[in-house]
Amino acid sequence: MKASQFLISTLKEAPSDAEVVSHQLMMRGGFIKRLSAGIYNYMPMGLRVIRKIEAIIREEMVAAGAVELLMPVVQPAELWQESGRFQKYGPELLRLKDRHQRDFVIQPTSEEVITDIARQELRSYRALPKNFFHIQTKFRDERRPRFGVMRGREFTMKDAYSFDRDVEAAGRSYQQMFDAYTRIFGRMGLTFRAVAADNGSIGGVRSHEFQVIADTGEDAIVYCPTSGYAANIEMAEALAPTAPRAAPAADLVKTPTPGRSTCEDVAAFLGVPLHSTVKSIVLATDALDAAGAPVGTTIWLLLLRGDHSLNEIKVGKLEGLQGGFRFATSAEIEATFGCKPGYLGPIGIPPSVRIVADRSVAPMSDFVCGANDADFHYTGANWGRDVAEPTLVADIRNVVAGDPSPDVAGPLAMQRGIEVGHVFLLGTFYSQKMNATFLDEAGKPQLMQMGCYGIGVTRLLGAAIEQNHDERGMIWPRALAPFEVVICPIGFDRSDAVKSAATTLHDELAAAGIDVILDDRGERPGAMFADWELIGVPLRIVISDRGLRDGLVEVQGRRDAAATSQPAPNVAAFVKAALAA
Repeated sequence: MKASQFLISTLKEAPSDAEVVSHQLMMRGGFIKRLSAGIYNYMPMGLRVIRKIEAIIREEMVAAGAVELLMPVVQPAELWQESGRFQKYGPELLRLKDRHQRDFVIQPTSEEVITDIARQELRSYRALPKNFFHIQTKFRDERRPRFGVMRGREFTMKDAYSFDRDVEAAGRSYQQMFDAYTRIFGRMGLTFRAVAADNGSIGGVRSHEFQVIADTGEDAIVYCPTSGYAANIEMAEALAPTAPRAAPAADLVKTPTPGRSTCEDVAAFLGVPLHSTVKSIVLATDALDAAGAPVGTTIWLLLLRGDHSLNEIKVGKLEGLQGGFRFATSAEIEATFGCKPGYLGPIGIPPSVRIVADRSVAPMSDFVCGANDADFHYTGANWGRDVAEPTLVADIRNVVAGDPSPDVAGPLAMQRGIEVGHVFLLGTFYSQKMNATFLDEAGKPQLMQMGCYGIGVTRLLGAAIEQNHDERGMIWPRALAPFEVVICPIGFDRSDAVKSAATTLHDELAAAGIDVILDDRGERPGAMFADWELIGVPLRIVISDRGLRDGLVEVQGRRDAAATSQPAPNVAAFVKAALAA
């Protein structure tokens, strides 16, 4: 490939709305062009990376026994209504009508369609197991698309779906996909971690996220350095303290705390450790009639240690809160507690309020909490003596670094990650709702056990850049780079010797199967080098009249601090060896 035949459209500055490094560099490098909020044109340079990502995925999926098909972007709403997700999915599901006023959706994922295919095609136990996959455009109507391709509205995704006859077989299919994903991201040259995760709106009983490690990642992940434990912070269990609750040693005192409404401010004002304070969070659950109108509201008081934060995913799994909850309004709080938020606590509240104490709060003694009176807090509060034991004690907080690992192998550490893949063991979540059955050996219908497995193809571009960049631009792993090698001839349009040497080397490398581009644009060396450092090609070869007179060319890896001189006749062999290494 010659640069004059390609499209190279680099920018010196990133657009002002490019927030994260990957977005900035992809815009500057000419990989993407914004068409609308969260919707991008993938330019030739970016599309080359996408095609390499897809090729690796296809090879590993086929090697794992999956069969490729293609499902449509536009799907009939009837299938989504059958699964119950047409209403449940929320505004991210783009709904539309055709000219006949029939409802359709722009698919964000394809569980319903693939289940419909399976119930028609996989009628006998002899047809199982099966795993289908496709690579297709998806659309999720994000409220606030941001970070370029990291959280866009239109994107490309690989999703696969397995169908098995029983739980044991489904577990094997799940493990096959888990192993395939490990190979996929390993081949891409990415540093990643597989972590236990919540199933979310997909449903099911088990899942893992594959996180590309990056300081700029949206997700917090926790792991134990001395064991294999790893989980998304949403799923990481915070173990209960092992020490018993200490006996009360202080009197209950209603203490003025003027203008101090946060635990941090109260602790500083009273001169006590933040972990001796208790914060109050008020939730509400609504009982609905058959028409969906609220007929009653239950108020919940959640208690956390002052130095901890609420984990809403864990809360949503508690009995009484599984059907959905919301944060109580200011009016509801004042009507229940007789006080505005900021000074709330469990002492002296109506018995109708359900109290949920985090595991770390239940063993506390002599703690500080709100007095349900503006500008006042209680000090020396104790369970049993001053306030009834909580209605429920549960793990409702986010873990923090240093907490004991759930496998009791050591303390937890934390890092940031970007989710690029997710595997789910669905069980019969969809097959039951959509009556996807097969006939067993006895001729009796049985529900299929399902799994689903997704990879964010276009998101991988952003994740790879967030993990691999410097102040000059992108640094692509070889497997994903738009080109593996760039030849930068100095004076290509002025020197026959340079032109001949560069063209000969280009043809030799291309014939060897190396993805090489020759920059024949005649640019000044500084501008030419800056372009390719921004684009992030792994290996650069510089050919000049001066070097050729000495029989040398310069070769420099994108991560190398300086170039090395190589004998011109040997440079092709050197490049092949360098890329193989």
